[in-house]
Amino acid sequence: MHVSALQFSTTALRDYADMLTPDARALLTALAPLDAGRQSLMAHRTARRLARARTQTRLDFLPDAAVIAGTGITVADARAGRFEGGAIPADLKRQWIQGTGPAARPRSTLAQSLRNVAYALLSGADGWMFDGEDALGQLDTMSLDNQRSLRCALHREPLFLEVATRVAAEMNQWATGFLGRAIVDDAAAQLQHTTVIFRARGLHLDDRHVCHADGTGLGASLVDAALYVWHNHAALRSRGASIVLYLPKIQTAEDAAYWNRLLSHIEQHVGLPPATIRTYVLVEQIEACFQLMEIRAALSPRFVGFNTGRWDYINSVSDALAWDAAFVNPNIDAVTMTYGYMRAYEDRVRRAVNTPDALGQCALWQGGMEPNIPVGSAAGVEAGMARALAGAAREQREGASGKWVAHWKMVHIVRPVWARAGADNQLGRAFAPLDYTPAAAAALTAHDSAPRTVRGARDLISVAVQYGNAFLQGMQAAALKPADFFGNDDVLYLMEDMATGEIRVSILWEWLHKQAPFTEADPATGVQVGDVLTPALFNRLLEEEMTKLHAASSRDVHDTSKRTTLPIAEAIVRRYVGEPVKMPWYIDLLNATLGVTDGGEAHRRIALVVEAFEADGTRVTRNLDFERAGV
Repeated sequence: MHVSALQFSTTALRDYADMLTPDARALLTALAPLDAGRQSLMAHRTARRLARARTQTRLDFLPDAAVIAGTGITVADARAGRFEGGAIPADLKRQWIQGTGPAARPRSTLAQSLRNVAYALLSGADGWMFDGEDALGQLDTMSLDNQRSLRCALHREPLFLEVATRVAAEMNQWATGFLGRAIVDDAAAQLQHTTVIFRARGLHLDDRHVCHADGTGLGASLVDAALYVWHNHAALRSRGASIVLYLPKIQTAEDAAYWNRLLSHIEQHVGLPPATIRTYVLVEQIEACFQLMEIRAALSPRFVGFNTGRWDYINSVSDALAWDAAFVNPNIDAVTMTYGYMRAYEDRVRRAVNTPDALGQCALWQGGMEPNIPVGSAAGVEAGMARALAGAAREQREGASGKWVAHWKMVHIVRPVWARAGADNQLGRAFAPLDYTPAAAAALTAHDSAPRTVRGARDLISVAVQYGNAFLQGMQAAALKPADFFGNDDVLYLMEDMATGEIRVSILWEWLHKQAPFTEADPATGVQVGDVLTPALFNRLLEEEMTKLHAASSRDVHDTSKRTTLPIAEAIVRRYVGEPVKMPWYIDLLNATLGVTDGGEAHRRIALVVEAFEADGTRVTRNLDFERAGV
């Protein structure tokens, strides 16, 4: 095979020859023709979004007689379970707690990044989703650092084992003080406990180090899946472990069918039996909630289960209804998993996984993210942990087989909720069958009564800018809280990733452009009940929150960022929220300015991304700093 069909950045080829081996590059080249299908899917996404806005049409269920694109399966057959799924592998049957986080740190040595992996695999989590997407920084070569760390750990290289020994001692020191007991008795044995799962980047993102020969972007999902499987399949299978991917940002069953084709090609090239690669799907997009059984069918028999996330899903609902002046979210902290459309979403997912396939098999439901971490005052930690346990208990009662946590310290705090229940999972619990009525569709966008306040706007602005700043610093996962609570240890930091940035700018855009009325007065600004978020008020609040961020200690806002990336993050939030046409992704603007410290160049790139989309719906997703191989 000729590797000239793709271009690799000079830096990547020079510094990551161990990851971009000739064989790995040959696999990427063999997969490259499939990228045209991804590009077509992304064009169709934009076209559907624009058409809904133009015709003011809400999402609806597919016609029964339709055939799922990319498959021979009809919608009616998928809904009735007339497809053959796969049995749940032994190492996935009990996933009470899955931790999430990346396997790399920004601008760090391999040994420093391996600490992330050691914490994960020694945590006692049943599974760990090593994130290549929302929680992994994209600065410099972090996506390749992530892959290198995983290969080193999964092959149990000496450096990883040395790091793991040190980390185990540190974890036990914390646990003895907080839990009153050690949590790692035998580090070598503990490393075998946790099922390794990898989340590739979504179909909407381009890779930053590999592109097509003509300079157009190559799908990051293709690169991530190929490199992970190529480098790790033998090590995983030698231990009897499954090869498992989490698939993010799927919107339709056609997207799922594309993923199925991509993974089948990887299996064929590597020499793996069909459906060896197993998949969870994160239901992060409202469109997917209208096609749950169709997605299961399109991915069978490699499909394992669904995960119900919060932030990305809220953002997708906001984005899908950006045209509808009557749809406006309340304060973000009011939109919990029991709120209106979120309650309906969760209910559809649990009913979908408990619909048996043609072999009588059901699938798993992994509950949502627990962002609290036990760091703060005694009172703050006690209250935060009480919220975490209450949320876990609710999901267990509702039928989830487990949930996610955003930090290793939360594993032993939350896991007892499922341990007390005892069952490995809740496969096949009896729920009402899925219905496809107008009422069911309406429930997926229904609101409950909830506040919309100036305080809520400040929180949205503060965290949106902080997140953008963290992203541009290389920390796509960061512990954040609104600036008004800096120094107040009774209010815990929450582990946030890209999804939290997306939803915050989306809600701010809604409030500004749909003239959403405030439900409470605010003496500090003179806002009265019924007043709206005007451009002048938004700019005032943004400037006031920026003043707080500039005055914050380096613990909360790195001093080195205050004259570099923080002003760029502010400019992106200001432009995104102020534009009359809503951008589909905050991350497009962040990726375009990644690594830029010059304000003038950053503003030029922000304008490039915004104006291209407003002109004809074109998303600028390629790496604007890409170096061609050999240049």
